[in-house]
Amino acid sequence: EDLSNSFNMSYITTGQAHKQLKASKKEVVVDGRGHLLGRLASVVAKHLLNGTHVTVVRCEEINQTGSHIRNKFKFIQFLRKRTNTNPKRGPIHQRAPSKWFARVVRGMLPEKNRRSTEAQARLKAFEGVPPPYDKIKRFVVPEALRVVKLSSARPYSNLGKLASQLGWKHSELIGRLEAVRKESAGEYYAAKKAAAKTKVTSSAEVDAINAELATYGY
Repeated sequence: EDLSNSFNMSYITTGQAHKQLKASKKEVVVDGRGHLLGRLASVVAKHLLNGTHVTVVRCEEINQTGSHIRNKFKFIQFLRKRTNTNPKRGPIHQRAPSKWFARVVRGMLPEKNRRSTEAQARLKAFEGVPPPYDKIKRFVVPEALRVVKLSSARPYSNLGKLASQLGWKHSELIGRLEAVRKESAGEYYAAKKAAAKTKVTSSAEVDAINAELATYGY
């Protein structure tokens, strides 16, 4: 579904010198599967600044333009950047896809001020779809979908595959958890369709309409 109509923000002016954001109570959940990394991050960053709480799930299914080997070498070069005297001082190289996405969003926010800190606090990112987000409606961002914005002839890579080859150790675990979740969701959807079909076929009004249509040859 389109995400654009789900963000309704408002600012409130106080007696202080700065404006305080009034965050929407509704938390918007975005399914990251099949989205392009930079395009999705730019949309999420804008709405975080506007006061919306955004949760991105299935970060391991986010795509990045460019071939897999090219993006892998780029991250390997990034791993070499460190403080020469004491590497513990940074930069810290996260390996999880959700941390990668959060870092990209952070780079699109203002630096070192209160507005940026509050915006980053509104973002949540997860691998897979953990509870309770498996029971919450998930949205997509059409302007960030790979099938919409990237030519089919162009190469792209997968964050989960990149991360698993560069130090992320939970790819297999997330795969098992996702298999269980999809099986449970499939059973729920099948039961829901069966219940809806039973409700429709048992309606006396529908039976009367079908009988009338039968007289016309339908």
